[in-house]
Amino acid sequence: MIRYFTAGESHGKSLIGIIEGMVAGLEIKEERIEEELKLRRIPLGRSRRMEIEKEEFEIISGIRNGKTTGAPIAIRIFNKDVKEMVDFVPRPGHADLAGCLKYNFKNIHLIAERASARETAIRVAIGAICKIFLSHFGIDFVSHTVKIGDIECKKDYEFDFIKRNRLLSPIFCVEKERETLMVKIIKEAESRGDTVGGESEIIVRGLPPGIGSHVHYDRRLDFKIGGALFSIPGVKGVEIGKILPFGSLNNDPIYFEDGRIKRRSNNSGGIEGGISNGENILVRIKVKPPPTLRMEICSVNLIDKRNSIPPKLRGDTCVVPSAGIVAENVLAIEIANLFLEKFGGDSIEETTKNWISYMESIK
Repeated sequence: MIRYFTAGESHGKSLIGIIEGMVAGLEIKEERIEEELKLRRIPLGRSRRMEIEKEEFEIISGIRNGKTTGAPIAIRIFNKDVKEMVDFVPRPGHADLAGCLKYNFKNIHLIAERASARETAIRVAIGAICKIFLSHFGIDFVSHTVKIGDIECKKDYEFDFIKRNRLLSPIFCVEKERETLMVKIIKEAESRGDTVGGESEIIVRGLPPGIGSHVHYDRRLDFKIGGALFSIPGVKGVEIGKILPFGSLNNDPIYFEDGRIKRRSNNSGGIEGGISNGENILVRIKVKPPPTLRMEICSVNLIDKRNSIPPKLRGDTCVVPSAGIVAENVLAIEIANLFLEKFGGDSIEETTKNWISYMESIK
């Protein structure tokens, strides 16, 4: 079973992540972790801080000579923009006010520093390790931007097409005509000090049937997916598969062909009854506009209780593409955990043996 913890603040010295339960003998290439962190950092719409932070990291424990040992893996990401901050006017849309009331603080940064989405960088690093593990079993992930503002992609795209083309776009959108309009919306919002939200689709390919369970609510795959994705700052909606108006349209007909059971559609998004059914996992996340604005908005000073303007701090204009990358990696953690719950094993060899046996049994 996989557990993980993170620590650190947005402008603290570093972010720390610990993942426990990863099998021994898994080869880890640090370049894979670097690539995931880069994808989170580079899309259009991110703040100037992403030009400062290069996400330099070190693996502190759990990996020797490039392979996991079975011990907890500790990773540290170094922050370059380290500083102490003090402000007393909470920013609407942030955890500032609710957190200050809960913990009896006046300085909003005692809440904001930990509540910041900067924490997702270390979760991406942990997720990258889980992606490496899952790739050993042919499981792969991709995300792409499908909506910015009121501009939405008109088509569904195949996994391989998205994988080949998303990095050609500064916002990971594979529909060129829509991408042009989306980029325009982001730039216009930035020019007036505003922000914009949208949607990202995440596809998981290669997950075998039988991951998750119907027997208890908290073992359902969709329960795990929903909770994990809602934990990403800014995510306000999660949709798995498609919902069509009638059951006769929404169900995915099953048929037998060429020695295999197949589906004519995948409206279920790869999950039925809380269990993966062997089809692609299809998930959409709805991401709100980042709440840090460069325009004036009303709030209250927590010291003197006067109406005041919150501090205009550096922030992102749009995080939809980056949220998709975070979602891929957060999903990888949850799926790796359920995968090990199903197949067990303390080493990559043992887990592989169990997986092969199961895959043979369900042919």
